[in-house]
Amino acid sequence: MAGLFPSLLLLLVPLSLTALAEASPSSTHDKFLPDKIARELAGYQDVVEQIVDYAVNGPGQNQSYDRLATFTDAFGSRLSGTQNLENSIDYMLEYLRKDGLDNVHGEDVNVTRWLRNQESARLVEPRDYVIAISSLGSSVGTPEEGILAYAIVVRSFDELVTRMDEVTGKIVVFNQDYEGYPKSAIYRVASASRAAEFGAVATLIRSVAPFSIHSVHTGIQFYNESLPKIPTACITIEDAEMLYRMEQRGTRLRIQLIMGAENLNMTRSRNTVAEITGSVYPEQVVVVSGHIDSWDVGQGAMDDGGGVFISWQALTTVRALGLKPKRTLRLVLWTDEEAGGVGSQQYYDAHKTEAGNYSVLLESDEGVFTPYGMEFTGSGAAMMVITAA
Repeated sequence: MAGLFPSLLLLLVPLSLTALAEASPSSTHDKFLPDKIARELAGYQDVVEQIVDYAVNGPGQNQSYDRLATFTDAFGSRLSGTQNLENSIDYMLEYLRKDGLDNVHGEDVNVTRWLRNQESARLVEPRDYVIAISSLGSSVGTPEEGILAYAIVVRSFDELVTRMDEVTGKIVVFNQDYEGYPKSAIYRVASASRAAEFGAVATLIRSVAPFSIHSVHTGIQFYNESLPKIPTACITIEDAEMLYRMEQRGTRLRIQLIMGAENLNMTRSRNTVAEITGSVYPEQVVVVSGHIDSWDVGQGAMDDGGGVFISWQALTTVRALGLKPKRTLRLVLWTDEEAGGVGSQQYYDAHKTEAGNYSVLLESDEGVFTPYGMEFTGSGAAMMVITAA
């Protein structure tokens, strides 16, 4: 059931937005939906009820979950540049064809190849303690013998600047407060270069999460190419807090860090595409999407297997019910999203001359729990349709 409600959103919003293209810009204004579009939206009520019944009581019940479980059990993690990712894409292409979808194919993408390899961290002063770490995507590694250095702990970039004279030759530990994902993730993304500017030899970042059970997170980070590239990894919230408390008491901290991370030459992968061809305006497209790649330290079930399979489920449901969308419904499963949207950027580059034919593009990549809402970028007229739907 976890994937049910997001999949319904993916179905209902494109159905609603089909009405928008028939209204001229002058027919919409800031506060009221034109009567023609409002009536068309209301006319989809029977379709909505069909979809809900199929998903809740019919053959669609738990279908996306069962497919996801089979997929993640078979392939596990799907790191960009690995054969396992390519095997999982082959699997999806096979089963999308078996599902009877149209125009099933892969589109080549040049993708990043980053390997984690061995990693470890240990507090060696004032006592011996193993620090759990997870190297960040695109990070460089340490020398083979590792880095042994004293550490300082800061809670913000402002404090880093204030203490810049203490940074040279040190490992900088960031123990930033969690203030929501977008605001806090900047520490994971940018801390290595921020600290390298003042002479740091490595950074350890408090995992970007609201709570922890001594769990360490990973994610992408980016270097400022004009600055030295230093190793960077996440640590648990508990360890970040412990190191901060120790420093506050005046204790000197010395850490040994070993990371075998390496960046290899780019290689080939594929975005995965499948469609239900539109019955009236086949050249006009509504995209539902998720990303098929994942990090290497889990199964990629939530990030973003759930998004992949509820997006597929949207097309499965439309086809199973014999619905005939006016516009082409296109499923796109992005590759190499975790490295910064590589697959989606190359898709745009390949299709930008067709941009005028896209009515709406939806991506599910923020979890498959009961949704709180939708993030939306578009015109005021489109926003009215979203709100009314």
